[in-house]
Amino acid sequence: YGSAGERCMAISVAVAVGAVADPLVAALAPRVRALQIGVSTDPQAEMGPLVTAAHRDRVRSYVDAGVEEGAKLVVDGRGFHQQGLEEGFFTGGSLFDDVTPAMRIYREEIFGPVLSVVRVPDFAAALALTNAHEFGNGTAIFTRDGDCARAFVHGVQAGMVGVNVPIP
Repeated sequence: YGSAGERCMAISVAVAVGAVADPLVAALAPRVRALQIGVSTDPQAEMGPLVTAAHRDRVRSYVDAGVEEGAKLVVDGRGFHQQGLEEGFFTGGSLFDDVTPAMRIYREEIFGPVLSVVRVPDFAAALALTNAHEFGNGTAIFTRDGDCARAFVHGVQAGMVGVNVPIP
């Protein structure tokens, strides 16, 4: 959600393998709801506005599309309002679960504060899904399994790869 998701390497999809999906979504949801949104001069702000009103509306339309296509909207940032920020192009963070590769929110670059969780049964499915995606600028794996990390680094097709660290 850094830079309001408006950077090329912003994390927009989290591929959750097996039983990790439920605790992952359960941990993410309260954090997304608690994002401190504000102007850049506010030292408490974790996320600022989007670049234009048109882009804010475009990001909101992606959230609409995710709902229409059947993804589970866990946190809805479209209705964000905060006194003193009425004139800015603000939106809250949104979190989706049960996203599929056929959905627009998975296939297209949103460039906004929207995270989509895609559930897969195993590592092989996660690697195949990652390699099949059109955008391969970067990816990361978070694991305690060294063999899994090595297999990912050697098997993934991406420009930058992180192991237990996000890419820039």
